[in-house]
Amino acid sequence: MLVKTYGSAVFGIDATTITVEVNVSQGIKFFLVGLPDNAIKESQQRIDSALRTNGYKIPGKKIVINMAPADIRKEGSAYDLTLAIGILAASNQINHENIDKYIIMGELSLDGSLQPIKGVLPIAIKAREEGFKGFILPKQNALEAAVVNDLEIFAADNIKQVIDFFDNKEQGLEQVIINTREEFYKSINDFTIDFNEVKGQENVKRALEISAAGSHNIILIGPPGAGKTMLAKRIPTILPPLTLAEALETTKIHSVVGNVEGNTSLITKRPYRSPHHTISDVALVGGGTYPQPGEISMAHNGVLFLDELPEFQRTVLEVMRQPLEDGTVTISRAKFSVEYPTNFMLVASMNPCPCGYYNHPEKSCVCSPGIVQKYLNKISGPLLDRIDIHLEVIPVPFDKLSEESVSETSEEIRSRVIETRLIQEERYKNDKGIHSNSQMTSKHIREYCNLNKESKNLLKNAINKLGLSARAYDRILKVSRTIADIAKSKNIETEHIAEAIQYRSLDRDGWAG
Repeated sequence: MLVKTYGSAVFGIDATTITVEVNVSQGIKFFLVGLPDNAIKESQQRIDSALRTNGYKIPGKKIVINMAPADIRKEGSAYDLTLAIGILAASNQINHENIDKYIIMGELSLDGSLQPIKGVLPIAIKAREEGFKGFILPKQNALEAAVVNDLEIFAADNIKQVIDFFDNKEQGLEQVIINTREEFYKSINDFTIDFNEVKGQENVKRALEISAAGSHNIILIGPPGAGKTMLAKRIPTILPPLTLAEALETTKIHSVVGNVEGNTSLITKRPYRSPHHTISDVALVGGGTYPQPGEISMAHNGVLFLDELPEFQRTVLEVMRQPLEDGTVTISRAKFSVEYPTNFMLVASMNPCPCGYYNHPEKSCVCSPGIVQKYLNKISGPLLDRIDIHLEVIPVPFDKLSEESVSETSEEIRSRVIETRLIQEERYKNDKGIHSNSQMTSKHIREYCNLNKESKNLLKNAINKLGLSARAYDRILKVSRTIADIAKSKNIETEHIAEAIQYRSLDRDGWAG
């Protein structure tokens, strides 16, 4: 007897429906075709043990299973439940009347219990698009799938519950229903850290506010113990909250990697990713034999923090250039290619030199002449070109550390950031793909960054006296536009330009000796 069950395969961050055709006839062989990988081929042993434990069995007949479309490679153990239900239905051990109305996915343990799978959210979205009635999956993934409306979500602990469900027994599956918006807004700004915990560093907090308000990439330069990492960790707390659409897109990416917790339906806070400097280029941008998102895609709609930037391999840093510019990364293979979104805010930190104390107000640098420049040269010009704000961070003196006064909270800073972002949204509402000042092109700079005579003279003198490079010119204008927006000023004034000039430390002629 021929029966069809349905599963799904994830490519990139989108899913493709897989039809599992099971035919049981006279004979004794077991055939599994349709480009399955080793994990799927091994499913026969898991299915056999799970069925026997629960009072069923793989029939001693000829079983042919085809996973269509046959030209797409299938991978992973998530098809165990799909195959098992297909075999039971094709051998008349269970009722097969409504099986084709559901997407069925789950990994089987030897006792028939179900293990969580990856990519649940893209699969659920695709199931709704193609008109399936429901989605049967492991209980650990149920909340994630329940985000999708107009699709019935049934959570199972073991295969016996799924069998009882199709046999219309009372002890079958229970439908999972959640209010997506209510769940989303309940924990949208639920942070455990806050900017008011940071003593001193008011100039750095100001620069980080500007960075968040205009979505500008930033690099913090300072000696060990200056608080660079502590400050970077708090940047997500001052960024505007995720919109529901951004939360769905972010959750899809983390779902593909299997990074969504079992008790979570949606990712409600902006991601913060901090990979170690030994990371490979594939791990950073994504890829592999079966492409997976990398760290830059996991940071989509959030922050990517690269601590000790010069310690990263040069090749690793260079592969970030195109994703930083385009907001997407394409992983190509011989037979297919996948695209992942990479719209993140880059925050980097570094010591000014190998010993860490160049330009320190109290300690002397012990590096040899030329070493500081050599250390800085580990970061290429084109990458620095994509970082708008260079900020020197100095250690906090004891007097500041011991102060009892409480500084501004993240919520107070975030409110100003949100107001500034709304100004930018209104400004660029007719420009597709541009949402913030950091994304301005030359055309937008000419249109929105007009300077008065006094501001032009100040910028000209700064470029001549400080030896600022040509690439610093556009960056200063972009940052000054954001500073003006924070001040709710229609025009860029002299004080806005003056503040923006301070944020180009690495461009200054002779900064590295």
